[in-house]
Amino acid sequence: MKYILGAITGDTIGSVYEFCNIKTTEFPLFSDECCETDDSVMTLATMDVILNKGDYTRTYQEYGRSYPEPLGGYGGRFTYWIESDDPKPYNSWGNGSAMRVSPVGWAFDTLDETLEEAKRSAIVSHDHPEGIKGAQATAAAIYLGRTGSSKAEIKKYISDQFGYNLDRKINEIRPEYYFNESCQETVPEAIIAFLESNDFEHAIRLAISIGGDSDTIACITGGIAEAYYGEVPEAIAQKVLEILPPVFVEIVKSFSLKYRKQ
Repeated sequence: MKYILGAITGDTIGSVYEFCNIKTTEFPLFSDECCETDDSVMTLATMDVILNKGDYTRTYQEYGRSYPEPLGGYGGRFTYWIESDDPKPYNSWGNGSAMRVSPVGWAFDTLDETLEEAKRSAIVSHDHPEGIKGAQATAAAIYLGRTGSSKAEIKKYISDQFGYNLDRKINEIRPEYYFNESCQETVPEAIIAFLESNDFEHAIRLAISIGGDSDTIACITGGIAEAYYGEVPEAIAQKVLEILPPVFVEIVKSFSLKYRKQ
């Protein structure tokens, strides 16, 4: 079967470069240190919410508490939110809303539904307009990619709807790019990596080569690239499935069986 695994793949491959940036596309895709990070954990939590018609706040807290120390870790404010007895959104524009949203792009039949659900997934913690925008732009790009839109159409929609500058090139971005956890300086760069790519693997390599928050950029890019190119290449997907804990693999399988159109 084909799995919905693009975002988790990007996160897993990028995990070893988050705090050790590599400014080139020439690097080993996998090493013994590769693992899922908080990006994958929260992506799986989103799958769980959609599969079980659950509550975003409760499920994000449950997953955050059950898997508290993935490589890279949760941000300080989100960690406090996870542990809170009365969690409230905290006006965040961080890229956490975008890195966890990819399942939304697969699960709904219209773009309007996709945008609304992306907002719902974001606002429980990331209710700043930029946090909502980052989630919606990522989910919309995935929806458009999987439903047959061209790269030009995806670029135009995202640029027009969200105001992101997608006219830059990776070679222009890479030299001056630095670690940044905001949606507004992560999501556009991740989308550009997809737009400039030739295939799924190339998209991941471009995303990681930017530097910065490598696992999250690759997570966002991977979700979009998978939707557009049709799948994660089998050899790469199998390696990721071998790395993931069995409980995570089962969630991916269940979600893919329900929402992946073969």
